[in-house]
Amino acid sequence: MVSSTGCVTSKQYEALQVQLDEAELENTELRLARQDAEISSRELEGKLSRLTGENDALADEANMLGTELQRLRDEVSRLTDLNEALTSQSSGRLSDIAEENRQLLEDVMAIREELQRREDALNQLEKDLNEKSRLLEARSQRVEELESLLEARERAAEALRARLSEALLGFQGKGLNVEQRNGKVYVSMEAKLLFSSGSAEVDVEGQAALTELAAVVAEQSDLEIVVEGHTDTDKVSRTTTPKNNWELSVLRATSVVNILLANPGVDPSMLAASGRSEFHPVDPEDKAKNRRIEVILAPNLDSLFELISD
Repeated sequence: MVSSTGCVTSKQYEALQVQLDEAELENTELRLARQDAEISSRELEGKLSRLTGENDALADEANMLGTELQRLRDEVSRLTDLNEALTSQSSGRLSDIAEENRQLLEDVMAIREELQRREDALNQLEKDLNEKSRLLEARSQRVEELESLLEARERAAEALRARLSEALLGFQGKGLNVEQRNGKVYVSMEAKLLFSSGSAEVDVEGQAALTELAAVVAEQSDLEIVVEGHTDTDKVSRTTTPKNNWELSVLRATSVVNILLANPGVDPSMLAASGRSEFHPVDPEDKAKNRRIEVILAPNLDSLFELISD
């Protein structure tokens, strides 16, 4: 692509276009991620409910073990009394009773340790759940901010399209068309509305259309505007300028930019001119439609890029 720019180069515009596409892709991915997060949240809620049930069961089990512990203590007390009563009996029997008592005490300690382990595991699960909930809330907020910016961009583009359609109504049907696509407004003008054959000088009717366009552009701020020149496949071969379709497309785009800048309210820093020669036809069967100027107006995406970078 051969380009002639004000303050925004074609390369920068293409980079912004790529970033926009990436932002839209990321927006789609974030929507899917939010759906995944909502599913994960529901799964976590179910898990929390299950863990709560397990915790209640553990509490019941603890109560039961407490009762069992008391019973065991009573049994130990009873055995102690029995041990004293049987002191005069066989030392072997006393040894057996002592071993039984020791084993009972070890069982009680093991039960207490298991209860503590389960309680620690439940506390860790609750901590993990709280952290995941916090991350999910932060991600949801970021998705909402991105969606809000994208919706605002769509609304601004639609308002601009309506304003341009109204301003250029008298030229529609004469090779001029205004439409909105992907958050941008495209004003497409067939070459016959602006130029004589092979010429890069805008004629009187074309100047009138571009003056109306400039009046609308002058009312706007935070726009990025690219004027693209397109030709058909008929070859230009001459020694004077333009020597070929590349030069012709660039010169025509530059002529349109100069007329737009004739309105003092148009900010030159918003404009860029580029030539795309014959390589982006809209209808391979209709050369007249391919010979055209496209003015592409897009909202400035700095705020969206800042949010994505954050």
